[in-house]
Amino acid sequence: MNWFGFGFNGFGQIVPRRKGEKDEDTAKVLSPVALGSLCSSCEGKTRFDPKKQTETSEHTIKVVASWSQRAAVYRDGDPHVCMSGFISGPDEEHTGLAPESKGCVDALISERYLTLSFADRVECWSLKPTGNALVWSGVNGVQDTSDTGPIATLPLVPGGYIASKPPFYRPLSPELHAVSLALGSEHAVLLTSSGTVYSWGSGSHGQLGHGSLVSEDEPQVLEALWGVPMKYVAAGGWHSACISAGGDLYVWGWNESGQIGLPSKGLKDQSQRAPSTEKGELVVNKREDNVFISIQAFPALVDVPEVSEISKVSCGSRHTASITSSGNLYTWGWGHYGQLGHGSKCSSDEPKVVEYFSNGGMTVEDVVCGLWNTFVCATPRKRSPL
Repeated sequence: MNWFGFGFNGFGQIVPRRKGEKDEDTAKVLSPVALGSLCSSCEGKTRFDPKKQTETSEHTIKVVASWSQRAAVYRDGDPHVCMSGFISGPDEEHTGLAPESKGCVDALISERYLTLSFADRVECWSLKPTGNALVWSGVNGVQDTSDTGPIATLPLVPGGYIASKPPFYRPLSPELHAVSLALGSEHAVLLTSSGTVYSWGSGSHGQLGHGSLVSEDEPQVLEALWGVPMKYVAAGGWHSACISAGGDLYVWGWNESGQIGLPSKGLKDQSQRAPSTEKGELVVNKREDNVFISIQAFPALVDVPEVSEISKVSCGSRHTASITSSGNLYTWGWGHYGQLGHGSKCSSDEPKVVEYFSNGGMTVEDVVCGLWNTFVCATPRKRSPL
């Protein structure tokens, strides 16, 4: 498996920047690039694969990102987390192992905190240029649930979840039977074992999906999706998404940059103001719709061209990315930093395939949206037997 990144690179989260570089364009990676090892401890390490009876390189099992940083969780061999990006100032970048992460099995990162999950505990570390500081520790970590189902991953922990700011531990009713939880900038979307979706937090942009702009302190069921089992949830800056058991994609919330996949007046206005597209600066918006959606407060079915099923989805600040059952990647929304992966700074309110992977003979297996960038795991596409 190989990880790729594209979009905002202002702090070297995707590729290292040359010291003292000031040009704005160096902060933008417009097309996918392969991510190298994040620290010297990862380089050259191998493990024995009993199925193939060969030595294989240690691989990343998870990439997480905030606005200015990226972190990768390595599980094989010596489990740890490597970080890359902003550390203390706009001219200072950091790449390397987080010493406090040794032995962890999962991680999350925000602008101020690194959350680490171990077999017996969860820790929250404050990110500081002088060295990370432990600010909270508690709650049993990942538990063996082999008899009851799959292990829930962060931010879920036994009895509740871990938030990105104090109070870090927040309880959840056991009656919810939560199996997955996605945290947006100011809201949360939860999936239960029965496929029911709940949301709570700020509703200022319709990101809760309850049909209003009202905020909710406690989890509330999405009645618009009642009776339709879901299998995946995601949350971004001010929008949310989920995938049904049948592979249909639903998105709701703020549509300022077309991130909902519905006609955006903001993109239409920008395209009318700019007469030329030669340098890829223009917004892509070929729709002739006279009806524009600024806020979609109910879940809306997104039509992805020539796609029968969606398997995964991720939401950034103002863009969205999804993977089809055939392993293709589609992106839409704000693209000013190249976070859509189409080789330009164009935005779009229509899902478009990222040709770098489809034309390159690769199957996309995972996607993680940072606020202004995107990270993708892809493998060589298997050839059909003759």
